[in-house]
Amino acid sequence: MTRRMGILLRTFMVSIVLLVGCSNGDTEKTESTDTGKEIVYATSKDINDMNPHFYSGSMPAQGMVYESLVENTEEGIKPSLAESWEVSEDGKVYTFHLRKNVTFHDGEPFNAEAVKKNIDAVQSNASKHSWIKLSTKIVDCNVLDEYTVELVLSEPYYPALVELSMTRPYVFISPKNFVNGGTKYGVSGYNGTGPYKLTEHKVDQYAVFEANENYWGGAPKVKKITAKVLPAGETTFLALQKGEVNFVFTDDRGANSLDVEAMNQFVESGEYQMIRSEPMNTGIVVANSSKSESPVHEKAVREAFWHAIDRETISKQIFEGTEQAAYTLFSSNVNYANVELEKRGYDLEKAKKILEKAGWIIGNAGEFRTKNGKPLAMKLYYDVNSSTQKTQAELIQNTVKRIGVQLEIIGEESSSIANRRSTGDYDLLFNQTWGLAYDPQSTIAAFTSKSSYYHTTRGIAQADELYKKMEEVMVSTNEEHRKSLYADILTIVHTEAVFIPITNGRVTILAPKNLQGISFKQTQFELPFERMYFE
Repeated sequence: MTRRMGILLRTFMVSIVLLVGCSNGDTEKTESTDTGKEIVYATSKDINDMNPHFYSGSMPAQGMVYESLVENTEEGIKPSLAESWEVSEDGKVYTFHLRKNVTFHDGEPFNAEAVKKNIDAVQSNASKHSWIKLSTKIVDCNVLDEYTVELVLSEPYYPALVELSMTRPYVFISPKNFVNGGTKYGVSGYNGTGPYKLTEHKVDQYAVFEANENYWGGAPKVKKITAKVLPAGETTFLALQKGEVNFVFTDDRGANSLDVEAMNQFVESGEYQMIRSEPMNTGIVVANSSKSESPVHEKAVREAFWHAIDRETISKQIFEGTEQAAYTLFSSNVNYANVELEKRGYDLEKAKKILEKAGWIIGNAGEFRTKNGKPLAMKLYYDVNSSTQKTQAELIQNTVKRIGVQLEIIGEESSSIANRRSTGDYDLLFNQTWGLAYDPQSTIAAFTSKSSYYHTTRGIAQADELYKKMEEVMVSTNEEHRKSLYADILTIVHTEAVFIPITNGRVTILAPKNLQGISFKQTQFELPFERMYFE
């Protein structure tokens, strides 16, 4: 009887395997990784709406499809769709000379008219782009001839070229894809000029990008890239084991599909390589100074919380040394950020004294502090798609408990957390600075943006002074004055402890060992897939 049951069980298991193989609608798409010609990367979220003038789309995906006039590199701003440019003496007029013989994926010519239509489309939806200060400075975009375009600003703005180089919104889509003459109400297709074109998309399952054989920079050697939507952690781990995906990297929400320990297992197998970028950004906990009904409104609470975070342990145990402990909003290698600021280290005794001085006491009733009958209780939100944020949150929860802080940790989807940030419905949440290509100006510009950090900064005592200095630094034409203003801005937010640094982050890639040409851009949000090739 037992032997018969064993035979039946084995038969049943074989049948299940066959059924799964037959019913998996995208099996054919992932099995092609065996040929070594395709990159299939795991992503925790769908590519969503790929309209390049909106912000819901996947930035790694948009970076493959769309391009900007200029590119931000380690050596500075370089040509992209514009071969060269001049800036007027007063800093208000930028004249771009466009690359010739470039076409959109649908065959439409890329020229000055296309540039004007796209920039006008972005500017017609100005409120959507208020976070990027360039959007408030552009007065006009003029066509001078077929391949020359002029951008007129209301006043000098030193980060103009940097902001034109971003993944969005100042990138170009075929005017044929415009709806009602623009992109504000959506687009009818996703045809850019980039090295890859989107050819297939099944929502919340996968998206396929095929090489643009007519790409002005030369046809990419990797002919097909598939973005496969998978939950972070064990599901992605198993998909790698099965060969369903062969590439993993930090996505545009700062979420890791795999932790470092899991990646190391694949490296040890001899079939994979792990490559890390230089420090790109700072992982932070953002504190809502505007939430007057919460203890987080108090500077003393924020400062004590800062001292209660054991960054060295997070760096060594959670990130296995791949990310370094951070004590300032920006690392010193970021432009204008090499500023002397007080180092707030891990010091529980100091944290306790700060709270006691501020009137937060521990009574006989319990282990958590109170003030005027109000408990020292806060909520910290983390991204459920990150393999590390939950672990960090749990460690922080345990350490702040030792200073009398009751911290509830809550995991949500990245879109939900982004919504909380924009509405101010949070005490504390995880986030990250924009990165080398964007900072300090982009993260700082977001201090006044309702969709970003307005609620973070609005409640501090020096908010108005901070905003005034922000406006001044962006239009300053004097380098020394600009340095002085940035030093003041960084000192204010550091003193107020509204951006609590954790670690300096890097982009980590896990890829097949025979994939060569892997490199990084100045942004953690996209990768130059067009430079990669299989040996």
